[in-house]
Amino acid sequence: MTDQADAAGLTGSPGPRLTTRETAERLGVKPETVYAYVSRGQLSSNRAPGGRGSTFDAAEVDALARRTGRREPAAAAGALSFPTGITLIGGDRYFFRGVDAMELARRYAYEEVAEWLWTGELRPGIRFTAPAEALAAARRAVGALPSHSGSTDRLRVAVVAAATADPLRFDLAREAVLGGARSLIPTLVAALPTVAEGDGGDDASAGLARQLWPKLTGLPADEASLAVLDTALGLLIDHDLAASTLAARVAASARAHPYAVVSAGLGVLEGPLHGAASGLAHRMLTEVLERGGAAPVVADHLRSGRRVPGLGHRLYTGEDPRARTLFDLLAGVPRAAPALAAARDIVATTARHTPLHANVDLALAVLSVSSGMAVEAGETVFAVARTAGWIAHALEEYGERPLRMRPSGQYTGPQPPQPLPVASQ
Repeated sequence: MTDQADAAGLTGSPGPRLTTRETAERLGVKPETVYAYVSRGQLSSNRAPGGRGSTFDAAEVDALARRTGRREPAAAAGALSFPTGITLIGGDRYFFRGVDAMELARRYAYEEVAEWLWTGELRPGIRFTAPAEALAAARRAVGALPSHSGSTDRLRVAVVAAATADPLRFDLAREAVLGGARSLIPTLVAALPTVAEGDGGDDASAGLARQLWPKLTGLPADEASLAVLDTALGLLIDHDLAASTLAARVAASARAHPYAVVSAGLGVLEGPLHGAASGLAHRMLTEVLERGGAAPVVADHLRSGRRVPGLGHRLYTGEDPRARTLFDLLAGVPRAAPALAAARDIVATTARHTPLHANVDLALAVLSVSSGMAVEAGETVFAVARTAGWIAHALEEYGERPLRMRPSGQYTGPQPPQPLPVASQ
């Protein structure tokens, strides 16, 4: 879910290696064409670790792209790249300010990880609280929405309402932004409708994961499941320049206030290829459980030409480390056993066709399906978690030259001068 094109190749080998899919994307061709290049001697390949699939030398792929007149993704995007000290992805791992993100998320609560990302300081036991006025405004606004509104609709409205309750939102000083962030995140959670009453959802002294739980499911919150949710929140805080994070940084570059930055991120997050991807995995996992196995479900996806959700990630050659961490924790939740087994079945079944590994969307689907959550629960978790990451990137961007993200378009329309258009009859 990020677009750091070369990160997946940082495996300690002599040069970055790309998977077949990454090679196809970089060349702008289908995977079948990649192997056609190999058969014609235009491209060399090595077997991937474990003997499944092939890997390709990134420099050789780039050279082929230049010879064929195709541009790699970074060039096609205007080579938009800039320094950041927040997240590093490489070697099938990722790090927050140089510290292993998986270890941070497993050991510390979401709020503590967020503080680390924002300030580089660890504040054990910190809790975020929602201001009464902002929360009242957010709840009124969310309550006025149609009953069929989705969770991201509610979060977007809640952000706007909270912004109107903060007359100092245009203060972009670091401490002001941090104070607003510590207030906004719990406001978003508390503004969501509650599925189960009386389970700590409105307890400001509770951690954010416990506050969020009754907004997602009517089942009681056992400690093992809460630990999975809290870890998921911590893991999803940031993932370098994902599409929504880039949108947030563009907004911050224009000196939009933090609420508007979060709104920009939420607008992009709702796409099915980003934050909403876990809902597709949820539906598939439910169908596998209903049909008693992954084979017929995977076959239906392949037959119709649809990708199997919850599998593969452009930045990781192996299993998404976020999925691996959550699967380890879900193994300790007894009621998650059937969904976890179904997820493993999906991975094993798909591997017969193409070597893809589980990503975080499949892990979120195991959590949501096994906990009686709605299809969009994973999207909600993703949105709440990533809000802290957008704020971290906004803080970084506020320290840069304003409006520096101004790529130039490559005009492909009719060459001027053209005659004035004539109105149609």
